[in-house]
Amino acid sequence: MHYFLKFEDLTTGLAMRFAIGFLVIATALALFQVITRFAFGHPSIWSEVITRSAMIWSIFMGVAPAFRQGSMISVEVVQRLLPPKLGLALYLLANVLSIIFFAVLFWQGWSMTLLVFGQKLAALEISIAYVYAALPVGSVFAILAIAGCMVRGVQGDWEQSIKDQEVTG
Repeated sequence: MHYFLKFEDLTTGLAMRFAIGFLVIATALALFQVITRFAFGHPSIWSEVITRSAMIWSIFMGVAPAFRQGSMISVEVVQRLLPPKLGLALYLLANVLSIIFFAVLFWQGWSMTLLVFGQKLAALEISIAYVYAALPVGSVFAILAIAGCMVRGVQGDWEQSIKDQEVTG
């Protein structure tokens, strides 16, 4: 399990870096879009498409770090009211349901990515499948992060992680 947790730490860190990178790209291109539209009167049509695509990627890459940091909506209020073992069981159940959700999202996202591969993005001559690929890629990162949370929970870090969230949240 030690190696899995190291791998999960690496992949979640990578997902965070990708999320930040895509957010920086989206922000820079949105600013460029505003400047070209209002300062020069000639809006850039390609920057809007890339901004939207980068935002989609940023969101899906950011899900894994959000799970890892405990930033997703949770049932921790109910968990705290339960005895520790029952609270852990609820925590694990919620995470299993999340993994099932992301497995379905992966499958559907993969299917959609393959389906739209021949379609082009508006104003660009690249496949829209590169945008749709954010769903299966982000889902894999999220599943790894959730599994890491579950392993840490079983190892006894669950109650400590709840306490840490109180301090930081």
